Amino acid sequence: MGAIALRNLGERKLRSVLTSLAIVLGVMMVAGTYVLTDTIDRSFDQIFTQSNEGVDSVITTKEAIETEDGTVPPFSDKVLAQVQSVDGVAVAEGAIADSQVSIIGADGKPRGGNGAPSLGFSVSVPYSDRFDPLTYVEGGPPQTGKELVIDKASADDEGFAVGDQVEVAGRGGTGTYTLSGIATLGGVDSLGGATFSVLTLPEAQRITGKEGEFDQIAVAADEGTTPERLAANLKAALPDNLDVKTGAENVQSQQDDIGEFTGFLTTALLIFAGVALFVAAFLIFNTFSITVAQRTREFAMLRTLGASRRQILSTVVLEAFVLGLAASIIGVVAGIGFAKLISDLLAALGVDLPSTGTVIEPRTVIIGLVLGTGITVLSAIMPARRATKVAPVSGLREGALPPTSGERRRRNVAGAALTALGAVAMVLGIFGALDPGEAWVGVGAVGVFLGVTLLSPLLVPPLASVVGAPLERIAGVPGRLARENSTRNPSRTASTAAALMIGLALVSFVTVFAAGIKGSIDDAIDKTLQADLIVSNDDGFSDIPIRVATAVGSVDGVEIASPLRFTQDEVDGKGGSLTLIQPSTAADVLRLDWDDGSDELLTNLAPDEAVVDSSFADDRGLSVGDTFDAKTASGKTLTFTTVGTFTDNSDFIGDYAASDANAAAYNEERSATNVFLRLAPDADVDAVRSQIDDLLERDFPTVQSQDQGELKDSIGEQLNALLGIIYALLLLSVVVSLFGIVNTLALTIHERTRELGLLRAVGTSRRQVRRMVRYEAVITALIGALLGLVLGVLFAILVSRPLADEGFTLTIPIAQLIGLMVLAALAGVLAAIGPARRASRQDVLEALAYE
Repeated sequence: MGAIALRNLGERKLRSVLTSLAIVLGVMMVAGTYVLTDTIDRSFDQIFTQSNEGVDSVITTKEAIETEDGTVPPFSDKVLAQVQSVDGVAVAEGAIADSQVSIIGADGKPRGGNGAPSLGFSVSVPYSDRFDPLTYVEGGPPQTGKELVIDKASADDEGFAVGDQVEVAGRGGTGTYTLSGIATLGGVDSLGGATFSVLTLPEAQRITGKEGEFDQIAVAADEGTTPERLAANLKAALPDNLDVKTGAENVQSQQDDIGEFTGFLTTALLIFAGVALFVAAFLIFNTFSITVAQRTREFAMLRTLGASRRQILSTVVLEAFVLGLAASIIGVVAGIGFAKLISDLLAALGVDLPSTGTVIEPRTVIIGLVLGTGITVLSAIMPARRATKVAPVSGLREGALPPTSGERRRRNVAGAALTALGAVAMVLGIFGALDPGEAWVGVGAVGVFLGVTLLSPLLVPPLASVVGAPLERIAGVPGRLARENSTRNPSRTASTAAALMIGLALVSFVTVFAAGIKGSIDDAIDKTLQADLIVSNDDGFSDIPIRVATAVGSVDGVEIASPLRFTQDEVDGKGGSLTLIQPSTAADVLRLDWDDGSDELLTNLAPDEAVVDSSFADDRGLSVGDTFDAKTASGKTLTFTTVGTFTDNSDFIGDYAASDANAAAYNEERSATNVFLRLAPDADVDAVRSQIDDLLERDFPTVQSQDQGELKDSIGEQLNALLGIIYALLLLSVVVSLFGIVNTLALTIHERTRELGLLRAVGTSRRQVRRMVRYEAVITALIGALLGLVLGVLFAILVSRPLADEGFTLTIPIAQLIGLMVLAALAGVLAAIGPARRASRQDVLEALAYE
């Protein structure tokens, strides 16, 4: 029986190849995900280890609250003298390690962006290599305040060479320096797309606006003192607001931070891989269902010759095992290339992840082989079991046996139950009744997909009539035959269409949800902003120097320049966000939807007063006149009195707004997030903006101005870049579903050989046969697309309901959804090219004689 199974695979090469490709793609994504993230982890481990060589202890400001970017305030450089006097300290150096020091490229624009930081570091004066982790591939470290070192990736991209003049900009100012060296860190040219600049300590303090301050102090222990003893001595001698770690603890902390990122990346990519494997399971199930039905007479003959049911089952399962194992091996190997592809895709978006060599862990190989082989075998078991239940006498009859009414009834009941249970799980997950909510939403979606797949044979005839009617009118007989063929075996058509349904359901869900996000952002900007221009960082998210507000406010034609600082704090033990406003100007550039209060509250806002979002107030039981305590990133606790409430569904302001008189307490005195500008009523907008842009280009090269339309467009571009990655990953599941259409058509053409011969014998041309097969593929694809679009839109509506109170505006992009239907039809045409050519080239006499 084993020989029969292996021979069957060899005789049906096309089926084997198309089925295995689906598994290859799914396993490729799984293996590639692990290869990519393991490589990133190993590379960063090497970078962090090298960065901390020779460092026995590191001193930073203690993180008072947890912030999104993990940054902590600097501390006084007077601490260095205290550190140097501690027992066990051999060498101690203060340093700057800032995340907002940009290299200005040859085009005058800052490098970096797309979420990657622009790092600025310092070296000691006079220079010592004791704590310098860099490898200088050209030149050497800066020796004077007029010299600079940059990363190799930036130098290569911009064409900078040692001796060139390079401009650098930070929150404290700008400067042009002679490039003294080009360096790498940990053996990589770029730190995940981040740039780095290295200046002497005094110049780094000036550029970052941290004169008289350090971001950290690196300490080496003297002989006979362990890192643990050194850290204990430092903790005992230094103030409580400072955090002391050993070098090993610092490395581990940095690895944990990167681990959070790679953990998120792994989860996200594995979700897409799971979708591809889920779709592949449909293809495998359908393929084995068809081939088992076609081999009913073969199995019946084997049964009459003495083969047992168990042997028949083992034959089909062995075929699936061999096919799945071979495809999984190829998929694991292909995963190495997929990891490189994803890395290159992220690099094209500005996230150039470091790589010191491809890492392939045994876990990657084991998971890939087990997943691919296991899914193939599980998908084949049900068709295999069905083959064993056909009595030998019944199986010897020509033609596959249709499912009984009892089987159809059980399938419909199971489909209805799965759909209902899946929908309930989604609702409970979305509204937080089940934890974790995201996981239950995913489980519910799988249940809905399976349920609709089981029910879809009931929908195939009416849907085929709807989507096939135009083809029948246009193409005549080939169109009618295509429609009738698609309804001949509704279960087969349904399971083939279901694979495409899943991919397009997710694509349409993302499309609808993205349109809603963009619409919500545009609506929030229209409702909240009254500014004519918005001044912000060129990368769209980093802070800008607070000096920008004074500079642009002095331009002729600018009536109001109002800085806003978006920051974080902790209230009642929970992290939150807030906006620090300039009371004298905020009401002129912001429009709040007041529940209790008016714009006059903003104008007269005292340092100890706050206007709060209604949801924040309800969550904490606050009313006008109540007070609350806020813990800031600097460790200070401020008490605010609630003087007004407003509704901010878009979360544009955050939990509350307070006076920027508190900027120092939030460690925001040097910077702003945006500056909102109101121009004089009689100002020439173009002329004033031209002056502003000239000023920014000259003095603040990392800062740009935008009007409201440009702000919306820039946010839309960032959203589109993210969508591009999502669509690219979902495309693989759509490709797998197209393999399913090709496979099904190829197998059904084999099944209908005599029928096609009869059609040709009665005068049907080869062209008509090709058109009939193409139209059948189009109808199948459109059925899957229609079901997918309906489910995707319903999922989007369901998920958006809890977000409606947060300002989410549901938007159905009709034109884009119609475009997806058209693409699905074209995909059906492409999938049918091979099977259609094969069907039209069959010899009439041989086809008529075929059994």
